[in-house]
Amino acid sequence: MARVTFTDNLQRHVACPPCEVAGATVRAVLDAVFAENARARGYVLDERGAVRKHMSIFVNGSAVRDRAHLTDPVPPDGEVYVMQALSGG
Repeated sequence: MARVTFTDNLQRHVACPPCEVAGATVRAVLDAVFAENARARGYVLDERGAVRKHMSIFVNGSAVRDRAHLTDPVPPDGEVYVMQALSGG
């Protein structure tokens, strides 16, 4: 099972404790997490199911490439890390 971790900063806005879920893609993993936490889904994904601009998702330390459909693969023992993206100058 993949381990899904949300940053402490994100957890200040919505409760989303670390968990382990099954899934072969980022979409499948996040769907499993958000099945129990609809509020977190709305914070991380937009109305089309794409990653919101202010969010970043990493699988085993690499940023996901498919932010719209979340088709990046997740190994069975992978780590998915969800964080707020920072911007500015």
